[in-house]
Amino acid sequence: MKNITCVIVVLIWGLSTVSSLAQNRKYVSQFSEFQSYFNPALTGYEGSVVRGFVRNQWGGIEGAPMTYFVNAELDFGELAGEMDPALMGKNAVSVNFLQDNFGAFRESELMLNYASRIRLTERHNLRLGAGINYQSIRLDGNSLTAEELNDPTIANYIGTFSNMNTVDFNLGIALTHAKYYFSYGVQRVTGGEIQNGDEFMDGYPAEQMIMAGYREALGENLAVSANGFYRSRKDLPEVFDFNLKLLMRDMFWVGLGHRVNYANSVQAGFLFGKFRAGYVYEYPMAKSYLLSGGVHEFSLVFNIFRPNERRETDEVLIW
Repeated sequence: MKNITCVIVVLIWGLSTVSSLAQNRKYVSQFSEFQSYFNPALTGYEGSVVRGFVRNQWGGIEGAPMTYFVNAELDFGELAGEMDPALMGKNAVSVNFLQDNFGAFRESELMLNYASRIRLTERHNLRLGAGINYQSIRLDGNSLTAEELNDPTIANYIGTFSNMNTVDFNLGIALTHAKYYFSYGVQRVTGGEIQNGDEFMDGYPAEQMIMAGYREALGENLAVSANGFYRSRKDLPEVFDFNLKLLMRDMFWVGLGHRVNYANSVQAGFLFGKFRAGYVYEYPMAKSYLLSGGVHEFSLVFNIFRPNERRETDEVLIW
Protein backbone atom coordinates (compact mmCIF):
# COMPACT_ATOMS: atom_id res chain seq x y z
CA MET A 1 0.00 0.00 0.00
CA LYS A 2 2.89 2.33 0.80
CA ASN A 3 4.44 1.84 -2.65
CA ILE A 4 1.09 2.25 -4.40
CA THR A 5 0.51 5.58 -2.64
CA CYS A 6 3.96 6.87 -3.57
CA VAL A 7 3.47 5.84 -7.19
CA ILE A 8 0.16 7.72 -7.36
CA VAL A 9 1.79 10.84 -5.92
CA VAL A 10 4.64 10.72 -8.43
CA LEU A 11 2.35 10.09 -11.40
CA ILE A 12 0.16 13.07 -10.63
CA TRP A 13 3.04 15.35 -9.71
CA GLY A 14 4.86 14.28 -12.87
CA LEU A 15 2.02 15.58 -15.04
CA SER A 16 2.80 19.09 -13.85
CA THR A 17 6.58 18.79 -14.00
CA VAL A 18 6.87 17.25 -17.49
CA SER A 19 10.62 16.91 -17.98
CA SER A 20 11.87 15.46 -14.71
CA LEU A 21 10.44 14.16 -11.47
CA ALA A 22 13.02 16.22 -9.61
CA GLN A 23 11.94 19.50 -11.18
CA ASN A 24 8.95 20.94 -9.40
CA ARG A 25 7.51 24.41 -9.13
CA LYS A 26 7.42 25.96 -5.67
CA TYR A 27 3.85 27.02 -4.92
CA VAL A 28 3.16 29.49 -2.12
CA SER A 29 -0.47 30.43 -1.54
CA GLN A 30 0.57 33.50 0.49
CA PHE A 31 2.91 34.71 -2.25
CA SER A 32 2.32 38.37 -1.35
CA GLU A 33 3.88 37.71 2.07
CA PHE A 34 7.11 36.46 0.49
CA GLN A 35 7.66 38.86 -2.41
CA SER A 36 11.44 39.04 -2.21
CA TYR A 37 11.85 35.27 -2.69
CA PHE A 38 10.26 35.56 -6.13
CA ASN A 39 11.75 38.96 -7.05
CA PRO A 40 14.95 40.34 -5.46
CA ALA A 41 13.90 43.90 -6.34
CA LEU A 42 11.21 43.68 -3.62
CA THR A 43 13.78 43.01 -0.91
CA GLY A 44 13.09 45.41 1.97
CA TYR A 45 9.75 46.59 0.56
CA GLU A 46 8.12 45.96 3.94
CA GLY A 47 11.16 47.02 5.92
CA SER A 48 13.39 44.86 8.06
CA VAL A 49 11.64 41.57 8.77
CA VAL A 50 12.11 37.89 9.51
CA ARG A 51 9.61 35.58 7.78
CA GLY A 52 8.87 31.93 7.47
CA PHE A 53 6.29 29.43 6.26
CA VAL A 54 5.58 25.73 6.32
CA ARG A 55 3.55 24.18 3.51
CA ASN A 56 2.20 20.65 3.84
CA GLN A 57 0.78 19.41 0.54
CA TRP A 58 -1.59 16.43 0.34
CA GLY A 59 -1.26 15.87 4.09
CA GLY A 60 -1.41 12.27 5.23
CA ILE A 61 0.09 10.79 2.03
CA GLU A 62 3.59 9.41 2.39
CA GLY A 63 6.09 11.04 0.06
CA ALA A 64 3.90 14.10 -0.49
CA PRO A 65 5.63 17.50 -0.83
CA MET A 66 6.61 19.36 2.34
CA THR A 67 8.18 22.82 2.09
CA TYR A 68 9.95 24.93 4.74
CA PHE A 69 11.09 28.51 4.21
CA VAL A 70 12.73 31.24 6.30
CA ASN A 71 14.21 34.59 5.34
CA ALA A 72 15.63 37.72 6.94
CA GLU A 73 15.60 41.16 5.31
CA LEU A 74 17.48 44.26 6.43
CA ASP A 75 16.58 47.73 5.18
CA PHE A 76 19.56 50.04 5.69
CA GLY A 77 17.26 53.08 5.73
CA GLU A 78 15.47 51.68 8.78
CA LEU A 79 18.78 50.79 10.37
CA ALA A 80 19.93 54.41 9.91
CA GLY A 81 16.72 55.80 11.46
CA GLU A 82 15.20 57.41 8.36
CA MET A 83 11.82 59.07 8.95
CA ASP A 84 10.29 57.16 6.02
CA PRO A 85 12.75 54.36 5.19
CA ALA A 86 10.43 52.70 2.65
CA LEU A 87 10.70 55.85 0.54
CA MET A 88 14.00 57.44 1.58
CA GLY A 89 16.18 54.35 2.06
CA LYS A 90 18.35 53.23 -0.83
CA ASN A 91 19.61 49.72 -0.10
CA ALA A 92 18.38 46.43 1.35
CA VAL A 93 19.68 42.87 1.60
CA SER A 94 18.13 39.50 2.42
CA VAL A 95 19.03 35.89 3.10
CA ASN A 96 16.55 33.18 2.08
CA PHE A 97 16.56 29.47 2.82
CA LEU A 98 14.06 26.98 1.42
CA GLN A 99 13.88 23.22 1.78
CA ASP A 100 11.51 21.17 -0.33
CA ASN A 101 11.02 17.46 0.36
CA PHE A 102 9.27 15.27 -2.17
CA GLY A 103 9.48 11.50 -2.37
CA ALA A 104 13.08 10.49 -3.02
CA PHE A 105 14.23 14.10 -3.47
CA ARG A 106 15.31 16.73 -0.95
CA GLU A 107 16.07 20.16 -2.35
CA SER A 108 17.80 22.85 -0.29
CA GLU A 109 18.07 26.38 -1.65
CA LEU A 110 20.07 29.32 -0.30
CA MET A 111 19.51 32.73 -1.87
CA LEU A 112 21.25 36.06 -1.20
CA ASN A 113 19.47 39.17 -2.51
CA TYR A 114 20.41 42.83 -2.86
CA ALA A 115 18.08 45.67 -3.87
CA SER A 116 18.72 49.33 -4.60
CA ARG A 117 16.09 52.05 -4.86
CA ILE A 118 15.86 55.16 -7.00
CA ARG A 119 13.35 57.78 -5.89
CA LEU A 120 11.22 58.83 -8.88
CA THR A 121 8.58 61.06 -7.26
CA GLU A 122 7.43 62.05 -3.78
CA ARG A 123 5.76 58.64 -3.37
CA HIS A 124 7.30 56.35 -5.97
CA ASN A 125 10.47 54.26 -6.08
CA LEU A 126 12.08 52.29 -8.86
CA ARG A 127 13.71 49.20 -7.33
CA LEU A 128 16.39 47.08 -8.95
CA GLY A 129 17.43 43.76 -7.48
CA ALA A 130 19.82 40.89 -8.03
CA GLY A 131 20.35 37.62 -6.23
CA ILE A 132 22.64 34.62 -6.24
CA ASN A 133 21.02 31.22 -5.81
CA TYR A 134 22.68 28.01 -4.61
CA GLN A 135 20.69 24.76 -4.82
CA SER A 136 21.60 21.33 -3.53
CA ILE A 137 19.38 18.44 -4.61
CA ARG A 138 19.75 15.07 -2.92
CA LEU A 139 18.40 11.88 -4.44
CA ASP A 140 17.77 8.88 -2.19
CA GLY A 141 18.06 5.91 -4.54
CA ASN A 142 16.57 3.66 -1.87
CA SER A 143 13.24 5.49 -2.05
CA LEU A 144 12.63 5.44 -5.79
CA THR A 145 9.15 4.42 -6.89
CA ALA A 146 8.23 2.18 -9.81
CA GLU A 147 7.54 5.23 -11.99
CA GLU A 148 10.98 6.71 -11.28
CA LEU A 149 12.68 3.37 -11.96
CA ASN A 150 11.44 3.67 -15.56
CA ASP A 151 13.33 6.93 -15.99
CA PRO A 152 16.58 5.98 -17.81
CA THR A 153 18.58 8.69 -16.02
CA ILE A 154 17.26 8.40 -12.47
CA ALA A 155 17.32 4.58 -12.59
CA ASN A 156 21.13 4.74 -12.66
CA TYR A 157 21.10 5.85 -9.02
CA ILE A 158 19.17 2.91 -7.54
CA GLY A 159 20.34 2.08 -4.02
CA THR A 160 22.69 5.07 -3.70
CA PHE A 161 22.62 8.60 -2.32
CA SER A 162 23.43 11.22 -4.96
CA ASN A 163 23.83 14.99 -4.85
CA MET A 164 23.66 17.66 -7.52
CA ASN A 165 24.57 21.29 -6.87
CA THR A 166 23.77 24.33 -9.01
CA VAL A 167 24.57 28.03 -8.82
CA ASP A 168 22.41 30.55 -10.64
CA PHE A 169 21.26 34.16 -10.59
CA ASN A 170 17.98 36.05 -10.17
CA LEU A 171 17.16 39.53 -11.46
CA GLY A 172 14.22 41.86 -10.87
CA ILE A 173 12.77 45.33 -11.29
CA ALA A 174 9.80 46.91 -9.52
CA LEU A 175 7.85 50.15 -9.36
CA THR A 176 6.61 50.66 -5.80
CA HIS A 177 4.27 52.98 -3.92
CA ALA A 178 2.84 52.72 -0.42
CA LYS A 179 -0.48 51.57 -1.94
CA TYR A 180 0.59 49.54 -4.98
CA TYR A 181 3.47 47.87 -6.75
CA PHE A 182 4.24 46.25 -10.09
CA SER A 183 7.25 43.98 -10.58
CA TYR A 184 8.97 41.75 -13.12
CA GLY A 185 11.61 39.19 -12.25
CA VAL A 186 13.53 36.24 -13.66
CA GLN A 187 14.67 33.31 -11.54
CA ARG A 188 17.59 31.10 -12.62
CA VAL A 189 18.79 33.31 -15.45
CA THR A 190 21.29 30.75 -16.80
CA GLY A 191 18.89 27.80 -16.54
CA GLY A 192 21.06 25.89 -14.07
CA GLU A 193 24.08 25.68 -16.38
CA ILE A 194 26.58 26.06 -13.51
CA GLN A 195 26.46 22.73 -11.70
CA ASN A 196 28.54 19.94 -10.25
CA GLY A 197 28.02 16.54 -8.68
CA ASP A 198 25.77 13.86 -10.14
CA GLU A 199 23.67 14.89 -13.13
CA PHE A 200 20.31 13.22 -12.63
CA MET A 201 18.40 16.24 -13.99
CA ASP A 202 19.00 19.00 -16.52
CA GLY A 203 18.87 21.94 -14.13
CA TYR A 204 15.97 24.37 -14.02
CA PRO A 205 14.87 26.47 -17.01
CA ALA A 206 14.62 30.21 -16.37
CA GLU A 207 11.23 31.32 -15.03
CA GLN A 208 9.67 34.74 -15.63
CA MET A 209 7.44 36.23 -12.95
CA ILE A 210 5.12 39.22 -12.88
CA MET A 211 3.67 40.27 -9.54
CA ALA A 212 1.43 43.23 -8.70
CA GLY A 213 -0.70 44.40 -5.82
CA TYR A 214 -2.96 47.17 -4.59
CA ARG A 215 -4.16 48.01 -1.08
CA GLU A 216 -6.49 50.68 0.29
CA ALA A 217 -7.73 51.77 3.70
CA LEU A 218 -11.54 51.99 3.63
CA GLY A 219 -11.69 53.59 7.07
CA GLU A 220 -10.13 53.40 10.51
CA ASN A 221 -11.23 49.81 11.02
CA LEU A 222 -11.27 48.34 7.54
CA ALA A 223 -8.75 47.86 4.71
CA VAL A 224 -8.50 45.71 1.60
CA SER A 225 -5.59 44.32 -0.41
CA ALA A 226 -5.50 42.50 -3.75
CA ASN A 227 -2.50 40.76 -5.34
CA GLY A 228 -1.85 38.93 -8.60
CA PHE A 229 1.00 36.65 -9.67
CA TYR A 230 1.86 35.31 -13.14
CA ARG A 231 4.58 32.72 -13.80
CA SER A 232 5.92 31.39 -17.09
CA ARG A 233 8.46 28.61 -17.69
CA LYS A 234 9.02 26.85 -21.01
CA ASP A 235 8.61 23.29 -19.68
CA LEU A 236 5.57 23.97 -17.45
CA PRO A 237 2.09 25.47 -17.91
CA GLU A 238 1.58 29.16 -17.23
CA VAL A 239 0.21 29.89 -13.76
CA PHE A 240 -1.99 32.76 -12.55
CA ASP A 241 -2.53 33.33 -8.80
CA PHE A 242 -4.86 35.87 -7.19
CA ASN A 243 -5.43 36.84 -3.55
CA LEU A 244 -7.98 39.15 -1.97
CA LYS A 245 -7.82 40.04 1.75
CA LEU A 246 -9.99 42.07 4.09
CA LEU A 247 -8.21 43.50 7.16
CA MET A 248 -10.42 44.43 10.13
CA ARG A 249 -9.44 46.74 12.99
CA ASP A 250 -5.78 46.31 12.04
CA MET A 251 -5.92 43.08 14.02
CA PHE A 252 -7.12 40.19 11.86
CA TRP A 253 -7.91 39.39 8.25
CA VAL A 254 -9.78 36.93 6.10
CA GLY A 255 -9.23 36.28 2.44
CA LEU A 256 -9.75 34.17 -0.66
CA GLY A 257 -7.25 32.90 -3.19
CA HIS A 258 -7.46 31.32 -6.63
CA ARG A 259 -4.89 29.59 -8.82
CA VAL A 260 -6.46 29.49 -12.27
CA ASN A 261 -7.44 25.94 -13.29
CA TYR A 262 -5.68 24.46 -10.26
CA ALA A 263 -6.88 25.43 -6.80
CA ASN A 264 -8.89 27.71 -4.52
CA SER A 265 -7.97 28.74 -0.99
CA VAL A 266 -9.37 30.38 2.11
CA GLN A 267 -7.11 32.48 4.30
CA ALA A 268 -7.07 33.99 7.77
CA GLY A 269 -4.53 35.71 9.99
CA PHE A 270 -3.94 38.21 12.73
CA LEU A 271 -1.46 40.87 13.86
CA PHE A 272 -0.10 41.27 17.38
CA GLY A 273 2.75 43.58 18.38
CA LYS A 274 5.53 43.11 15.86
CA PHE A 275 4.20 39.73 14.67
CA ARG A 276 1.90 38.73 11.82
CA ALA A 277 0.63 35.16 11.51
CA GLY A 278 -1.38 33.59 8.69
CA TYR A 279 -2.99 30.31 7.73
CA VAL A 280 -4.22 29.06 4.34
CA TYR A 281 -6.25 26.01 3.47
CA GLU A 282 -5.95 25.29 -0.24
CA TYR A 283 -8.07 22.73 -2.06
CA PRO A 284 -7.73 21.59 -5.69
CA MET A 285 -10.27 22.26 -8.40
CA ALA A 286 -12.04 19.19 -9.81
CA LYS A 287 -10.41 19.52 -13.23
CA SER A 288 -6.85 19.96 -11.97
CA TYR A 289 -4.31 17.13 -11.85
CA LEU A 290 -3.75 17.48 -8.11
CA LEU A 291 -4.76 14.79 -5.66
CA SER A 292 -7.95 15.29 -3.72
CA GLY A 293 -7.24 16.59 -0.25
CA GLY A 294 -6.11 19.93 1.02
CA VAL A 295 -2.90 21.87 1.45
CA HIS A 296 -2.09 23.55 4.75
CA GLU A 297 0.20 26.57 4.80
CA PHE A 298 1.28 28.45 7.96
CA SER A 299 3.25 31.69 7.92
CA LEU A 300 4.83 33.96 10.54
CA VAL A 301 6.35 37.42 10.02
CA PHE A 302 8.30 39.46 12.60
CA ASN A 303 8.98 43.19 12.05
CA ILE A 304 12.40 43.93 13.52
CA PHE A 305 12.14 47.69 14.09
CA ARG A 306 8.47 48.68 14.13
CA PRO A 307 5.19 47.29 15.48
CA ASN A 308 2.11 46.67 13.33
CA GLU A 309 0.67 50.15 13.77
CA ARG A 310 -0.41 52.76 11.24
CA ARG A 311 1.87 55.76 10.85
CA GLU A 312 -0.69 57.46 8.60
CA THR A 313 -4.49 57.18 8.59
CA ASP A 314 -4.53 55.65 5.11
CA GLU A 315 -1.73 53.13 5.69
CA VAL A 316 -2.50 49.42 5.23
CA LEU A 317 -0.47 46.93 7.26
CA ILE A 318 -0.64 43.85 5.01
CA TRP A 319 -0.38 42.93 1.35
